[in-house]
Amino acid sequence: MKPNNLIGRLIYGVLSVGLFLAFAVCMRAQVETVTTTTAGQATKAISVERGEVVYVAGHDLVVKMEDGTIRHFANLPDSVKVDVNGQMLGVPELKPGMKLHRTITTTTTPQVITKVETIRGRIFHVTPPRSVVITMADNKNHVFKIPKGTKFDIGGQETDAWGLKKGMEIKVTSVTESPETHVAEQRYTTGTMPAPPPPEVAMLVEEDEVGAPEPEPAPEQTVAEAAPESLPATGSNLPAAGLLGVLLMSLGLGLRAVRTTR
Repeated sequence: MKPNNLIGRLIYGVLSVGLFLAFAVCMRAQVETVTTTTAGQATKAISVERGEVVYVAGHDLVVKMEDGTIRHFANLPDSVKVDVNGQMLGVPELKPGMKLHRTITTTTTPQVITKVETIRGRIFHVTPPRSVVITMADNKNHVFKIPKGTKFDIGGQETDAWGLKKGMEIKVTSVTESPETHVAEQRYTTGTMPAPPPPEVAMLVEEDEVGAPEPEPAPEQTVAEAAPESLPATGSNLPAAGLLGVLLMSLGLGLRAVRTTR
């Protein structure tokens, strides 16, 4: 009988919750559970991603992927490492311009989880085919729903819910199988440093003396026009003929003087 006042209802509710928890603990203690996992044949899929580091700030990384898309990886953990020439670098150690190459190996394994629960006790009451009340080893009654198709072992003979009677020693074994898929990913990232910039080429000027100014180039000289091979049309041979006549006269006077002397 439930109390009518508010305080009494609160006390009743607390006691009910305590009894329910105690019931659950006792029931779990009386049920033997064995769970096994059977794995099927695993399949592997390998994918490759390539990109270039665009921006790095602490554990935030921005990468331009091979297809041109921009991906932002925020707050990456310290466990993320990049293999650069055999040296494992963390995200803060990456540099813009680095080429990244990530190989993702996805392993998919089908599994079957088999759960076997064994309940031992004495039948106190049965409502076939829905439920059965069993008195457990702690002398407390526990209500169990009967799943459809459940079989019971009574003295080595198998029966359904309709064959249960009050006072029977019962051993109930419930087997449930749950198919699951286990997916595991393994990621391995390698990187290459960006190419160094080309060295600056300095233009060196050789000087004869240290500190001596470079001589200024000589001005271009104007080449005089070559004299013509022939005289102008206004020239004359008269001066040459006069000179020849003087020479002949001098030669004649000299011969005459020699003859007179003899």
